[in-house]
Amino acid sequence: MQADDLTITSGDMAITGWTDIRVTRGIERLPSDFNVGMTELYPNELARLSIEPGAPCEVRLGDDPVVTGYIDHFVPSITANEHSIGISGRSKCADLIDCAAEWPGGQISNATVLGIAQRLASVYGKRINGVPEGIRVSTNRDDLPILPQVNLMLGESAFEIIDRMARFSAVLAYDLADGSLFLARAGEKRAASGFTEGVNVQRAYIDFAADLIYSDYDVYIQSIDTFTDLGMEGNRIHKAKDLNCKRYRRMVIISEGGGMGNEVAMARARWESARRNGRSRVVRVTADSWRDSSGALWEPNTLVPVSLPRLKFSSESMLITEVTFLKNAYSGTTAELTLMDPSAFLPQPINLMPMYGEFSQ
Repeated sequence: MQADDLTITSGDMAITGWTDIRVTRGIERLPSDFNVGMTELYPNELARLSIEPGAPCEVRLGDDPVVTGYIDHFVPSITANEHSIGISGRSKCADLIDCAAEWPGGQISNATVLGIAQRLASVYGKRINGVPEGIRVSTNRDDLPILPQVNLMLGESAFEIIDRMARFSAVLAYDLADGSLFLARAGEKRAASGFTEGVNVQRAYIDFAADLIYSDYDVYIQSIDTFTDLGMEGNRIHKAKDLNCKRYRRMVIISEGGGMGNEVAMARARWESARRNGRSRVVRVTADSWRDSSGALWEPNTLVPVSLPRLKFSSESMLITEVTFLKNAYSGTTAELTLMDPSAFLPQPINLMPMYGEFSQ
């Protein structure tokens, strides 16, 4: 197993010996980020340590990169008896969140979400001979639909546009350890091991929720309640039920406009039921290691088995949605993970371009 030590490399400096460590990655959290700190053991030990905010950096746990991006904050502090330093930063994809989108002409035509994201991400990063380095974007999908036209609205961030197109294309958009953006479906990879009570789980709890789910998901053609004296069946076009809801609770979905509006709304009713059911059971565990049984770091968008007998819960395939790597003097080296059923991340059916009469499911 690799030593669980964190190294920040920035310029010609490689800094280790951090006493407080937090690194968080997730499939619904963009960008990945970190926060570390150290206190000098000997007088003037940290006197020459200085990193400029905005400096490029790479964060590693052992030999494995976890965040590649920039220093956001460098925070030295003193008390009567202590000198300490804190550093926080985010991955390269932070610029996709922070900055307004730009592309010549404000319009991108006949491109997949991959092509759109690559164009929007190409303007960021340091300039090399006046040319931006860009943020790399990749995917493992070869079935991404062509989007006829995307218009950039002034003030929209690049990621707001990418996220909207990704939902239409039925993929998640999140960052990898090298700072690049990745487009993928949920649950396409499995870890070498999972989480078992009495083996590698220090703490665990499950949030079983009833307020998220409904017994009936009804799709209607229009929102106006007309001719109810003849009944509502003429207005309603679809009903989806969730038998996990033990009392009557109803959600109404109005059919979207456009050539495929009714089909989109019907698919969305089924999606609402599955997604809400998946999110009604959220498992959170604290593991005693940053790594699985093969020595690989816990990775977002990875399926794992979970066995928690005292919580009356067992599953062969829960999805790691977020992982936080922690180290401090109080709890040692731990990993805090959020796990959900993969159905919580089914792609949302949307009618992005009604005029073209097609939708993604």
